[in-house]
Amino acid sequence: MAIHPARRIWTTLEPLHDVVYFGDGIRAAGVALGLRGFWQTYFAFRAAPLGRVSPGAVTAVFAGFHPDMVGRALPDAWSRTSPRRCLEARSAAATDVLRTAGADDAECARAVELLRPALRAADPTGRPLFASNAELPLADDPVAALWQVATILREHRGDGHVAALVAAGVSGVRALVLQVAADKVSESVVRPARGWSPSQWAEIVAGLRADGLVTGEPSEPVLTADGAALLERVEAATDDAAWRGALSVLADDAVGDVLTCLAPLVRTVRATVVPPGNAVAMGKE
Repeated sequence: MAIHPARRIWTTLEPLHDVVYFGDGIRAAGVALGLRGFWQTYFAFRAAPLGRVSPGAVTAVFAGFHPDMVGRALPDAWSRTSPRRCLEARSAAATDVLRTAGADDAECARAVELLRPALRAADPTGRPLFASNAELPLADDPVAALWQVATILREHRGDGHVAALVAAGVSGVRALVLQVAADKVSESVVRPARGWSPSQWAEIVAGLRADGLVTGEPSEPVLTADGAALLERVEAATDDAAWRGALSVLADDAVGDVLTCLAPLVRTVRATVVPPGNAVAMGKE
């Protein structure tokens, strides 16, 4: 079966965005602003386009994190630094990581120009992370601009994915369990990374088991046929929303051109920056 073009673009842009989570110097950039370690940096950097947003709002739009985990980071982060400083720091740190990985100015500029029509055409309806990132001025530096474009389109797809989950009646934490059951990521990685205790996780698995969507133990759930069909419907809806909501305006050859010009950088980022089996489930794509 042919891979949906929206999925192909996502698997190219997602690792480039993810350097802001996994790259050397990201945690240090947050600490330099007064933030307390990796997770406070994560929440402050990713939420910064939304302004001094509350933990409840972040829990809602990020989807999948335990509210207590978000509450340990926000609003305390905003007493230590400002969203504006977080925006500046995350762009600079992500750009440094990409340059170290070999980002080429000309290829980055070409990818930005190829994707720019999608930025202009993208529908912001129900997409707060996309809309807040899209409002930011695009950086003059071509590598910084590429990271920003990757982030904008990544959050556009992510917002659409959350909408698809809600439409399917799947909560954020249930979606995490389904990803584990689909062998996209391990329970030992994603459960603690999203702040869920073993007992809370086991309760969610039990509910999915009762609904006939998974079998097996909490640490190793397995999709049933119904669970696999549900996950496929959600992923197909996500691809379709990303395509119809933005990417379909690209020229016929733009998708292939973007994949080609960014392929060397993406390979290097995957090999040297983004760890396999990570919590954003990019390791087994």
